[in-house]
Formats: sequence, C-alpha cells, structure tokens
Amino acid sequence: MVHPGSALWLLKHEVRMYFFNSSASKSTNSKRGFNKRALISFGILFLGMHGLAYLLLKGLPVASEPPHQLVVIVTLAMGALMTMMMSSGLKASVEVLFERGDLDLLLSSPLPTHSIFVVRLAGITIGVSSLYLFFLAPFAHMGLALGHFRLLGIYPAILSMAVLAASLSMLLTLALVRLLGVRRTRVVAQILGALSGALIFLLSQTQSKAMRGTGSWFSNFFGPLMEPGALLGPASPFWLPGQGALGSLVPALLLSAIGIGTFVLTARFTHRFFVHGVQQAVSAVRVSKAPAGGMRFHFGRSLPHGIIVKEWRLIARDPNLISQVLLQLLYMLPICFLVISDGKPSLPGIGASLAFLCGSLTASLGWIIISAEEAPDLLSAAPARMATIRRAKLAAVVLPTMAIVLLPLLWLATRNPLSAGLMLLLLLAATLSAALIVMWCGRPAARGDFKTRGKANLLGTILEVLALVGWAGVSFLLLSIAEQPVASLPFLIGAGVAAGCTITVLAVAYGFRYRPG
Repeated sequence: MVHPGSALWLLKHEVRMYFFNSSASKSTNSKRGFNKRALISFGILFLGMHGLAYLLLKGLPVASEPPHQLVVIVTLAMGALMTMMMSSGLKASVEVLFERGDLDLLLSSPLPTHSIFVVRLAGITIGVSSLYLFFLAPFAHMGLALGHFRLLGIYPAILSMAVLAASLSMLLTLALVRLLGVRRTRVVAQILGALSGALIFLLSQTQSKAMRGTGSWFSNFFGPLMEPGALLGPASPFWLPGQGALGSLVPALLLSAIGIGTFVLTARFTHRFFVHGVQQAVSAVRVSKAPAGGMRFHFGRSLPHGIIVKEWRLIARDPNLISQVLLQLLYMLPICFLVISDGKPSLPGIGASLAFLCGSLTASLGWIIISAEEAPDLLSAAPARMATIRRAKLAAVVLPTMAIVLLPLLWLATRNPLSAGLMLLLLLAATLSAALIVMWCGRPAARGDFKTRGKANLLGTILEVLALVGWAGVSFLLLSIAEQPVASLPFLIGAGVAAGCTITVLAVAYGFRYRPG
C-alpha cells in the first residue's frame, strides 16, 4: 500500500493506465487492477520462456570475455531494439500528452508539476521496457542459475535504452509542439512512430538488394575500421551497448550512468516545457478559416465522386488512423521495389505476398470506410439508391491499394506482360474479396476501436484471413505456371482447388452477411 497523493501512488496509477486503455479500465474484469486470467496466462508464458532459456543456455560454455563478433551482433540487435523502443515511446508520449485527457486535472491538483512529469516519464520507461524484459529477462535468470553471470547485463542494458527512448521521445514530442503546434504534432508524432517501428523491416528487406555485388567493397571498407585500435575496433565506444548487455562491468555501469543522467536532465530542465505543451494541448481549439471569396458549392460532381472524396478526406483528418494504415503500407513498399529490381525476382512469391498484403490493407480501409461510418442514418435517408452508395464506398476502399501497386505492375508489364496482367487480375480479386467480406460481415463500430476491430468481429476476421490466404495460394500457383509452363498441370489443379475454396469462403461470408435491425 502506498500513500494516496505520493509519487509512488501516482506511478502505480500510471503503470496501470499504460497497460489498460480507458475502455479496459472501465470493464468489470479490470475494476480492481489486473485481470486475473490474463495475469495467470502471462505468468505461464513467462515460466515457459524460462524453460526455453534453460534449453538454449545449458550447453554453452562459461566464457570469461565475450568474443568481439558476438559483441558486434548484440550491438546491432540493441540498435534494432532502440528503434522499436522509440516507436513505442513516441506513441506513448502522444497518448499521455493529448489523448488521455487527465493532465489538466493533475496540473490543477496540489501535486508538484515536477513530480507529475517525472512519474509520467517513468511510466513511459516502464511501459517501453516491459515487453523486452518479458522475453529477455528469463535469459538473465537462467544465466545466473547456470553460471553465465554476464547475462545479468541484460537488465541495465534494456532499462538504460528504455530510459533513453522514453526521454528522447518525450523531448521530440515537446519540441514538435513548440515548432508545429498541437494538432500537427499529433499527426507527425504518430507517423514518426510508425516509420521508426517499420524501419528495421524496411532495412532487412532492402539489405539483400543493396548489398548485392558490394560484399567485397563492404568488407574492404569496414574491415580496416574494425581492426584493433581503429575507429570501430574492439575498444571503440560504439560497441558499448553490446558489451554492457553481455555483462562487461564498466560498459554496464556506463550505460546505467547514461540512462540515469538522461532521465534526470530531461526531468529537471524540461518539465516547464512539459507544462507549457500540456496547456497548449488543453486549450487548443480548432477553428476553421473561412474560405477566401466566401462559400462555394460544387454541385456538378457525381454522387460516387463526392462519397469517395468524403471518405478519403475523413481518413486524412485522423492522425491515429493515418499512422496505423501507413504502417501496413510501409510493409508493402519493399515488395513493390522487388518487382522493379534489376535482377530476376521470384514473381510467384512476390505475387502471393502482395495479394495478402493488399487484401489486408484493403480490409483495414474497408473497416474504416464501411463499418466505422459515422452517419449511417443520414446515408440511409439520402435521396439516392443504397446500391450506388455501396459501390462508391467499395471504390473508395479498393482504389488506394490498386493505385499503390499499379506503378510497379506497369514496370513489370514492359518486361513480362503476361505475369503483369495476371498479377493485376489476382490483386484486384484479393482486394475486392477483402472489401466485400468487410461490407457483408462488418458490424457498425466507432473509429476509435480500430485496434480492436478483430476481437469485435471474430467471424469476419477469420473469413478475411482465409480468403487472403486462398488468393495468395492462387497467385503463387498461377504465377508459377506463367514463369515455368513445363509440367503446369499439378499447379493448375492446385490453383483451381484454392480458387474454389476461396469462392466458398466468399459464399459463406455472403450467407452470414450483417442485416441491420
């Protein structure tokens, strides 16, 4: 038990709010803290991670000093973790500053503003580090039991990086508030969070293409730099994260000192800036400017055109939706680049991946445009046929995805017209299937429930995945036939079976279509 009004009491509330959003905290299962069933499940999984760590570590010899090659690998891995921590930290900073809506109440309380900022920064740090400690701490525990004492360096390394990520994320968010204002900061910070989270995936997908034919140049350039005494040699401070994570005492202490120093400096010198940013967020009122020359009405547009523009404009005005849809879009870009690569890409694999990703992106857009329609009664009462409105919404769902893949397909058409045309038809079928399943099986929902849309409509989610897997299989088999026509009969039979199963899924979705009222 902690004293109400103290910093520890506020930190306890902060941690609880980080792990449970406002809707979960109001549910009957979480009124008194953690859900017991979820806590038991996480406990079992945590014990299972200890078992896995034991199996991986029990046969390893106890080393006095880790080899430099291992230090390099761990340092690069820590850099990747830092990127993902920055993504989580930016999202958490935006949430605690703009979306939770409790800072005006806290700042009007007798609590010191410095304590509020320290607790909020500590809450972000705990939330950012929790996931990585959940999976990596068992290796430190089992290492201690098996004599690998150096693995205890996982704790200072992860916590120091989490402190750095939380501090830098908060500083970046507050700086954006001063430079861009509250409204633009929400959009930019959400997009930066999505970009930093997808950066590792983008680099991993483009590495093979970028390094093709340059392996010797890479080794010739970086080889001398990694020699003893050189800039990136074993004694270089660049490898400090890897050395600290592997239990070297001095690097671990330096990492801890850097983390603590960053936290203290951030809390000491920026809490006034934090209060100023919160005041801007609370007092920000969006006022639309009157158009120059007075109001102008455009009645010459057709109804489908007006609906499509309206749907796209609503998405563009929501920074949260932009960041989440952008993340899915970023996963498609490396595959699109493979289509226009100079070598000979594997078109069956690319076609199958694009079919699944395009369908997934279309399903997300379909949920936003169709299921999360904010004025369904107004559309129902409009003097227009509902069939026309539905077709316009389907066009608004499908057109963005097809526009993204159209450019690489046009490039492919200049080199392999048959495969390009076949891939275009299959991607169109995948996107249309995803949009139709959302239209048939979707349930009315609020746009704020985008992250939990799968739980609210489990049947629709299962049918979407089955249809996308089916079209991915059809794409792989048919593009394999187009690439190697020899012995194509088994592939053709398999494609027919996969297409039949996919059409059956669509028929099931139509049979379970949602009928309001």
